[in-house]
Amino acid sequence: MSGLAKSQRQGELAIVAAAVLFGSTFVVVKDAVAAAEPVPFLSVRFLIAAAVLWPVARRRPADPGVVTASFWCAIALAAGYVFQTVGLQYTSSSVSAFVTYLFVVIVPVMSALFLKRFPSPTTIAGLVVATIGLVLLSGGAGSFGKGEWLTLACAFSFAAHVVLLGHYAPRHDTWKLTCTQMAIVGVLLFGPGLLSGGMNFPAAVWAAAAYTAVAASAAAMALQIWGQRLIGPSRTSLLLMIEPVSAAFLGYLVGDRLGAKGVVGALLILAGIALAEVLPLRRRRQGAQPVPALD
Repeated sequence: MSGLAKSQRQGELAIVAAAVLFGSTFVVVKDAVAAAEPVPFLSVRFLIAAAVLWPVARRRPADPGVVTASFWCAIALAAGYVFQTVGLQYTSSSVSAFVTYLFVVIVPVMSALFLKRFPSPTTIAGLVVATIGLVLLSGGAGSFGKGEWLTLACAFSFAAHVVLLGHYAPRHDTWKLTCTQMAIVGVLLFGPGLLSGGMNFPAAVWAAAAYTAVAASAAAMALQIWGQRLIGPSRTSLLLMIEPVSAAFLGYLVGDRLGAKGVVGALLILAGIALAEVLPLRRRRQGAQPVPALD
């Protein structure tokens, strides 16, 4: 395997790991916001994440412009998490995960418009198949209600975040960019959090904040930023679609059932990932020369 193919495969594995970690948080967050207000919960979560990342980030070389880059990424990230977490008060964890991942339809369009990064034919084909799966998954919940509309706004925000990372991640240190984003989101939400209930959480909510901070906001976000530097935003969005499958599995364990359409949709998501990722890998292993991704 050439150096280019190896680095791309490492980036893909990093995104897959991030997706599984992200998916593990839906059930945890839904339980947490049943006992605490969403905004103060998110503020604490992101401030804990920044504190976890700080010992490593502070040792990295100086990175001019990282605060500005982090600010714009943090705006999109904060909006996405607020919409998603508030939406979880009105819909199930599985449906939330699936509607969130409608952003895979938005990312390639944003990338083409703003970054001039056009997805490869196999990525487009994989996105089409996976999107059909998402339609089946979310369609099983019937018409969109308040929770689904809030989560759809989350999808647009997360799409903007992926595109912004596509622009800024190659220019900045992964640890500094991740840590600074987390800190800015936590600070932006701290004041509104105090006004909307404060941080007097039950112990279970503090535990949920700590877990989501370390597993998702720190570890998974760092993996996403690092991996996206190697494979681009469109393929990142495709691989991150493993997240709703992971969330659905965990939701099933706690009694959140998808039904027949949900199962078919999950299988189509995996088929889309295989179409865009596994088949190109097999061609490279059969002797084809690897070429840089167009996305």
